[in-house]
Amino acid sequence: MRFSRMVSKTLRGDPPDAETASHRLMLRAGLIHQVAAGVYSYLPMALRSLRKIENIIREEMDAAGGQELMMPALQPQELWDQTGRKEAFGDNMFSLNDRHGRKMVLAPTHEEVITNLVKANVQSYRDLPQILYQIQTKFRDEARPRAGLVRVREFDMKDAYSFNADEESLDESYQGMAQAYRNIFRRCGLPVLMAEADSGAIGGKDSHEFLLATDTGEDTVITCASCSYTANAEKAESTIPELPSEPEATLEEVATPNIKTISALAKFLAVDESKTLKAVFYMSSGEPVFVTIRGDLDVNETKLKNALHSTDLRMADGDEARAAGLIAGSASAIGLEGIKKVVDSSVTNGNNFIAGANKPDTHFKGANYPRDFQADIVADIALAQPGQNCPRCGHTLESTKGIEVGHIFKLGTFFSEALGADFLDSEGQQHPIIMGCYGIGVGRLLAAAVEQNNDENGIVFPAPVAPYQAHMVALNINNLEVAEAAEKLYKELEAAGIEVLFDDREDAAAGVKFNDADLIGLPVRLVVSPRNLKDGKVEIKGRTATEAGSVPLDGVVAAVQEHLASSAE
Repeated sequence: MRFSRMVSKTLRGDPPDAETASHRLMLRAGLIHQVAAGVYSYLPMALRSLRKIENIIREEMDAAGGQELMMPALQPQELWDQTGRKEAFGDNMFSLNDRHGRKMVLAPTHEEVITNLVKANVQSYRDLPQILYQIQTKFRDEARPRAGLVRVREFDMKDAYSFNADEESLDESYQGMAQAYRNIFRRCGLPVLMAEADSGAIGGKDSHEFLLATDTGEDTVITCASCSYTANAEKAESTIPELPSEPEATLEEVATPNIKTISALAKFLAVDESKTLKAVFYMSSGEPVFVTIRGDLDVNETKLKNALHSTDLRMADGDEARAAGLIAGSASAIGLEGIKKVVDSSVTNGNNFIAGANKPDTHFKGANYPRDFQADIVADIALAQPGQNCPRCGHTLESTKGIEVGHIFKLGTFFSEALGADFLDSEGQQHPIIMGCYGIGVGRLLAAAVEQNNDENGIVFPAPVAPYQAHMVALNINNLEVAEAAEKLYKELEAAGIEVLFDDREDAAAGVKFNDADLIGLPVRLVVSPRNLKDGKVEIKGRTATEAGSVPLDGVVAAVQEHLASSAE
């Protein structure tokens, strides 16, 4: 490709409102163009990278026994009503009416449609297992699109679905997909973490995420260096040291003037925060919920939502808390009636806590569960944090940030039961088909690759997903010798199957061309200049190399091929 013919242009300065490195660099390098908040056009270079990612995905999915198909993005809402997931997705789903008034949705995912499709085509155990996949556009009306392609409202996704007759077969499909994902990310040159995860609105039981580690990632991953335990913070468990047991003290009031926070309370009464009880107010599907957790811990809202089987959970505002009779700063479950109460399991492993007395400037000393207060639900709703102990081996947990680029689920029979997708076993008995679901965000994967691979000068593309393999810069291209040598080399490289971006611009200074080469970040840079041609050579430099070298004109193709081969190892 000739640089002078490219539709996209590079930018010298950072675009306004670009929050992350990938967002900033993809705009500056001319990879994407923003159409609206969370809506982007893929320009030619980005599309070349995306097609390479898609090809790798297709090869590995086919090798794992998948069959590719294509389902519509426009779907009838009644399918989603049958599964109840329209409510679960809520405002994130784009909804519309067709000209006949029929309610339709723009698909955020395709479980309903694929299940209905398999229902019509699978009757017997002999038809199972099946793995079907597509690369399709999805739509989600994100409240806060951010970070370029990381959090968008329209995006490309590879979604796959397995259909099995029993749990053993499902596990085989699940493990096969997990291995296919490892292969995909390895071939893309991207090291990933495989973490236990929450299933969210998708539903199901077992679930794992694949994340690229980066400081700007949206997800927090809890890890154990000793036993390799890895889980998204939404799912992660930890072993919280139990407090020393004490004889139960008498419940007594104590004045706590102007004390509104746990830290202030602990300091005022000269106790550790672990000896206090934190009260947190939520609204779950329109109903107030009172949560009690140890003062040194935080609520994991995903765990809480799952414990409540809630589809709509949020913090209660001040008016809602007051309407429920809750007093901020001194509330507790002691004596509280007429409201659902959830207690974190850590509270059951200690005694003689400091808790609110449900009146201003007053707390209780000697609060004990279940003597002084009870709960409708007792569950692990605490957020696992670095420094706590691993639930498997007891060693200290660590954390890192990451961008989710893939997610796999064991769905079970939720969708097949809701939509009537059954099969007949060998004895003629009817059973719901057991399902799995497996997704990769293609555009997000590209953004994550840029987020993880960049330096102060620009993108550092992993060779397998780079839009072009080599960036050839011609200096003083108005010089006839340079023009002829560059043109001849361009054709030789292309004839050898090497993808070349040829900077043939006549009006661009050498510094501009070099800066653009670093900004775009292709694996190899070649420089054709009058000075090097005097010696019959071309300058060659890997994107991450500190020094450039030179090779004879007749050895350029081999040198580039050697560099690309070493980059792929």
